Formats: sequence, structure tokens, C-alpha cells
Amino acid sequence: KMREIALVYLDRSGGLQKFVHDCKKYNDSKQSYAVYRFIISINPSDIAELDATLGNYILHNPIQAAQIFQSVCFIAIKTLSLIEQLQTEAQISILLKPTHLPPLPSYVLSLSAFPFNYTSQRFYMSEGVVIAMGTVTKYTQGARFLCTEETCPFSEGFRYIRVHLPGATESATVRNDFVCSLCSSPLQEDMKFRVLGDKQMVEMIDAKVLNALKGYSNDKSHFRIQAFTVFLRDELANKMKIGDHYKIIGIPACVQNGLQATACIEVNSVQLCKPNGSSFVSDNFKHLLSLTSSSCWRFTAILANIFASQIVPPGTYNTLKLTILLSLVQTCEKENTDYLDLLIVTSDTLVIDRLLNYSICLLPRGIRHPPSSEIFPSVSKDKHGTGRASIQACSAVLAKGGICYIGDLSSYKKDKLELLQSVLESRTTTVFIPGKKYGEEADQQVTVSVQTNFWSFVDVDSSSKKPIHKDNFLIGQMDMSWIPHNLVDGFGLLIYNEFPSCQLSSPLVHHILKKAINPETMLHKVSQQFSTQDYEE
Repeated sequence: KMREIALVYLDRSGGLQKFVHDCKKYNDSKQSYAVYRFIISINPSDIAELDATLGNYILHNPIQAAQIFQSVCFIAIKTLSLIEQLQTEAQISILLKPTHLPPLPSYVLSLSAFPFNYTSQRFYMSEGVVIAMGTVTKYTQGARFLCTEETCPFSEGFRYIRVHLPGATESATVRNDFVCSLCSSPLQEDMKFRVLGDKQMVEMIDAKVLNALKGYSNDKSHFRIQAFTVFLRDELANKMKIGDHYKIIGIPACVQNGLQATACIEVNSVQLCKPNGSSFVSDNFKHLLSLTSSSCWRFTAILANIFASQIVPPGTYNTLKLTILLSLVQTCEKENTDYLDLLIVTSDTLVIDRLLNYSICLLPRGIRHPPSSEIFPSVSKDKHGTGRASIQACSAVLAKGGICYIGDLSSYKKDKLELLQSVLESRTTTVFIPGKKYGEEADQQVTVSVQTNFWSFVDVDSSSKKPIHKDNFLIGQMDMSWIPHNLVDGFGLLIYNEFPSCQLSSPLVHHILKKAINPETMLHKVSQQFSTQDYEE
């Protein structure tokens, strides 16, 4: 009965027509394969409407459900003579691709939630940010085995076919310890018929990690974050970009690597998550805009004046706060957008650091770069024991469409500053993968797009202690001789701090001391009127 319903669904959904077209391509090639692979798109809502039992079977037993479609497809091929070379049903490999899953909690997989049921081998959906990507390698889709006993009927034909299943390692698909079920002689692979496909390992992590990387958060809740491995195979290889946020549908599995077991997901479909582009403006801001509509500057001036009143009192650092707001509204995940990078020259690093850290928290992707890690993508060996190269995302790529705050520029070495200059000029960075080191035939160069605004500051007090020969400077001119001129030019705006440390304004000193005594206190009425959330929106 399920086979009949599967055939009816394929006919109604247009899947049968696509299947016949795919068969024609195999038939035209005149080449004999161990495995003929077909992708069948499944809409769970439509198939459950047609027959609830089959719909439930596909969602909760997808590997067994694929066998029903395998049987239907084999009968169709033989009845309609679609592939002359095909001999047995075992040669057909079916991949079921659900268009979506029911929006219910039991279909959502989270590594931070327990229990983590990775043994069920059914479809789940998950989402996360790509933090590492491996290079594309080959794996065995299917193989043909023959009995080594010449007199055995199974020493020819397509009786023994091995096909990759979700979660299976290469050694599970192709081994040398199989025996014939008829005569118990060893089986040997016929290498001429091995079918290879593309495989790529990707590390993903819950999008909550972006809040943890801001360096400061108002959220007092505690949560556990763990990266998980996803396998992209065949047509899905290279479908993901490092640093992007994706929704995936796949089957969880547990891959054994020596004594270590790794939870992973065999992906069936990938969908890019678009940022929520809500253009909501609070009533307070709307009212302010109507009051200041007579001037094209007044609204902006007031915004800058009262911005970050939790960190500095209104009326201080206005030039800097205006440029911060300009850079914040410039954030966007589109290609070839405009960027506004800020370099602040200051002797008051504490206040500037607090102000910049507060500002990046207004964005979904504001990343404070930790000095112990890399700013730009780097290469390391894949942790699953394959010895292949894995490109790690790092701060600048994770801040895609947002701000990467890299802290004090004077704390970086010359090679890092040169790399930063190159990225500011081209908005790309190149990762070199030496083939010899990572088991590849040739060296590779991977170009990664860097779509983020950079913020940094220079501590003039610390830079003045550097033993660098100084030229004669005009009165009022800053000594920037230790920073390469091209790097300074790479930043969109250079801002000189308004208050030298020896002349902090009285309201600022009062504000800092009050906040130190009672961090939760609201010192300015304007902080309630125009909240952090208003600016965030």
C-alpha cells in the first residue's frame, strides 16, 4: 500500500517526471555503475495529507522509507525500460530531501539541550553559524563486491552492493572482511565500479555564541554552547560560506574516531538565514524627529548628544559618538556595501574602550576580538583525525555584516598590522593551504570575504614610549610615525580624542565615580527616555 501511495505522490508532485529525466541521463551515458543515485524532494505536509502513515514513516524512519521509494523506482525503471544497464534493486540509491519539517519542538535539534538523541536516525532541523570549513574530499557513494570463489553464482552480477548511509564512515562502506552469504568465501571489491562523491566537513555553532563574543552582555542567563560537525555531500559541497548563519535539515549520527565519539549531522538541505530587517522606530524617536524636522542636523545632533548616556554623560564625546552611530547604521550583510572603519587616537583608553564595547552590543553581530585568538581566518588540522585542512573563522569573519572591535592597535605586531591593512583595502583575505602538510596533491589558496567594519583605538601615551626616531613635528600635529601611513589611510575616519586624560571634564569624573559605586543606578533621565533598546532598533 505504501508503494502505491509513494507512486501517486511522485506522480502528483512532479517527482516522477524528474526521475524519468534523471534516468535518461544515466541511460544516455551507456556506462554501467554500481549505484544509480536519485534525489527525491518530499513535502511532509502534502504526503501526510495523502497518507498519514507514509508521512509519519518518512519523518521518523527516513532510511527505511527510502527503501519504499527504491522499490517503486526499480519497478518504474524495469517497466518503462528507463536504464538498460541496471540489473538489481540494490543498485538504486535514494536520497529523500524534505522541503521543511513540522514546526514542533521535537523536530528541533540543539546541542545545548538534553537529552541529545543522536541514535534515532530521523530528520531534525537545526541552525547555527559556520565557524570552520574543511576542504572538499572524496568518499565512496557505492561499491560492487564479488565472491572470490569462481564457481559461486555470486562471483558475477550485482548481488553485493554497498551504499553509504548517514553517519557511516568510509571503512563501514568499503571493507575487506565481507563474506559471501551463499558459500562463505571472502568478497572482493570490483574497483572498476566504485562510485565516488564529494564530501565536506563543516563546524557549526549555536548563534547564541555571537552574544557571548560581544565581551559584555546584559543577559544574566547561563547557557552551554558546543560546536557540532555537519557533513555536506555531493551537490551540497561548497553550499555554505564561513561565518554565515544557516538552517539545516538532516539526520544526526555518532561517528567513532578511535576512542572518541563525535556527534554529527548528515545534512539533506541547507537554507541561508536572513537577518531580521525590522525597521521599527520607537515612539520617542518618532516624536523627537517631528519636533526637530525644521533642521536637517538637529535630530542627528541630539541623537549623538544623548547616545550611550549609561557610559558617558550627555554632551561629552559628541564627535566620537556621532561617528560611532554613522558606523553602526552602515552595517549590512550585502556584498560591495560601504564600510566605515574607525581609528580613535586617545590617551583615555578606559572610557573609550567602555564606549566602543557598549556600542557593539547594539548589533546582532558585534564581536570584541579576544587578543589571544586570530583576527583573520587561519588553517589547522581537522580534529576528526582525517589530517585534512580546516579553515577557522576567527573574529573578523564572525562579525560579518556587523562590527569587529579589535582593541588597541599598538598591541599588534607588524605582520598583523600589514594583514589588517591588506583587508581594509580589499575586503578579502587569502588563506594558504600547503598540500604536503594536509595530504593534498597541490597547494591551495582560498579567498575569504571580510564584510565587516573595524573599530580600533591608539593609546598615545603608550605609543609615545616606543623608541622610534621622531621627525620634527609642527605644533598641534600628532605623532603617528609608528603606525604605517597606509594602514591609517585604510580606516575611513581618524578621530582625535576630545579630552586629554589630565583634563577630564567634571561631569565625566562624577559619572564614572557614581557608576563605580552603584553600577545599576540610572544617572540621567534621558537614559530612561531613550533606552539602549531604542537605539538597537
